[in-house]
Amino acid sequence: MAAYARLECTKKATGARPLTATSTTGPDFVRSIVAEDVKQGRNGGRVVTRFPPEPNGYLHIGHAKSICLNFGIAREFGGVCNLRFDDTNPSSEEAEYVDAIKEDVRWLGFDFQGREYYASDHFERLYELAVKLVRDGKAYVDSLSAEEMREYRGTLTEPGTDSPWRGRCVDENLNLFRRMREGEFAEGAHVLRAKIDMASPNINLRDPVMYRILKAPHHRTGQAWSIYPTYDFAHGQSDSLEGVTHSICTLEFEDHRPLYEWFLEHLGIFPSRQYEFARLNLTHTVLSKRKLLQVVTDGHVSGWDDPRMPTLVGMRRRGYPPEAIRDLCDQVGIARRENTVDFALLEHCVRDRLNRTAPRAMAVLDPLRVVIDNYPEGLVEQMDAVNNPEDSSAGTRTVPFSRELYVERDDFREDPPSKFYRLAPGREVRLRYSYIVKCVDVLKDPATGEVTELRCTYDPDTRSGSPGANRRVRGTVHWVSALHSVGAEVRLYDHLFTREDPDDTEADLDFTSNLNPDSLRVLRGCRLEPSLAAGACGERYQFERLGYFCVDKDSTPGNPVFNRTVTLRDTWARIERTIQGR
Repeated sequence: MAAYARLECTKKATGARPLTATSTTGPDFVRSIVAEDVKQGRNGGRVVTRFPPEPNGYLHIGHAKSICLNFGIAREFGGVCNLRFDDTNPSSEEAEYVDAIKEDVRWLGFDFQGREYYASDHFERLYELAVKLVRDGKAYVDSLSAEEMREYRGTLTEPGTDSPWRGRCVDENLNLFRRMREGEFAEGAHVLRAKIDMASPNINLRDPVMYRILKAPHHRTGQAWSIYPTYDFAHGQSDSLEGVTHSICTLEFEDHRPLYEWFLEHLGIFPSRQYEFARLNLTHTVLSKRKLLQVVTDGHVSGWDDPRMPTLVGMRRRGYPPEAIRDLCDQVGIARRENTVDFALLEHCVRDRLNRTAPRAMAVLDPLRVVIDNYPEGLVEQMDAVNNPEDSSAGTRTVPFSRELYVERDDFREDPPSKFYRLAPGREVRLRYSYIVKCVDVLKDPATGEVTELRCTYDPDTRSGSPGANRRVRGTVHWVSALHSVGAEVRLYDHLFTREDPDDTEADLDFTSNLNPDSLRVLRGCRLEPSLAAGACGERYQFERLGYFCVDKDSTPGNPVFNRTVTLRDTWARIERTIQGR
């Protein structure tokens, strides 16, 4: 009972939903809202959603939840989903990120059907809407410095103070705003602010900035603009201009919704509606683009596509199938309560998919030479091996067997402990898909005492189809032919951060103090069965008894490189079995 309680607490602490055969037990609250809107004929029955990334970095696993939700709702209700880039900050945005985001969305399995939009598409119209608010006395040009604006803004417990420039007349504001656009003023000289309520308990309504002066070139508009709208002004109006019916955001934008609605109301444009849901958080992971950028720029990883990164491009390189990421988002579901999901649940989803789809192969990561003394010299046999026992259509392959083999060093013990059923002096094991062999001698390096070679004998009657094929021994180990195997580099990955919550640090330390120094281990001199030599970049395999692995982009002809995608050990499946069998 104590063990069960501990497992239950583990599941509750992660916030993950139980693993079930079906994806969800019913519609989430967002889908229920959309269904009711369609039923009532709101917006003429139309459903238009959008996924609105800012192109200032690569997408991560948290974005995947929003992609799946927005594109999924559009698909389920016969609507459309726009891919809109909120490109309002040219100092941090690049075309490289735009291209990467489009590739990630497609890789996840979603088609934006040419509905590719940019906030910059609307710059002229957004400027006109800002001018309307100025004419209506709902916006003004402020000349306070950034530091003064912070002082005037007030705090969460104290109201703000009106800017001395708040009373500028409409004509003066229009003149200054036009000159801001024409590039007459230096950065920081003026901003355009909405005139709402400096005493509002919602700090987002205390005359928020709508436009600021930025002299940086834009990745699409070049030097055409000297002023750029803020996210809060561009976001809702872009939704409206594109006819978005359901603007679905994460919970950090909940306090921004009154401002979103204020702009739409006072501009009199299409009333898009904003709804918020809890973002996806994973243990041992940071999902802040600012922090991920720091990890990259400080050289803690090799780049945005480093397989340790929670970016979609990193997960793709590591070998995660897109279906597994969609499965995770489905398992976690959509809710209003913030939670953190155990990374083991993502790994479970990856294993579940790869178990069904990945072809099997044999690889030896830490080779120990085995010589079969009574096997004929020069003889090579082709052993039939199953490609995937979960998929009968996958068929079989042949693996060469010869007198000299490699096995895993860990599959031998000179002095075996209790319940060790692999190779040891005088002990028999079955070599996977082939014969039973017996260890008869152990050769060592005289200088170090390290075991360098095992001498074995084989029973020729124990191959499949032979009279002794059904003779049983307790252990089975995998192997590769020394003569035919292919050398390879294999990279083993662990969590990028040692703590479940990387932001949980001691005083005066930042999140990087929790980086895992052992998150990458590189093994050279590994040996693979010859079929793996021709694996294309991105192809995934199960190395029998070792885990799931993926061909890395660093591979070259004759020098394959494999990333370990995930181990075979499945914590979450074990937890489920324990709970269900209690």
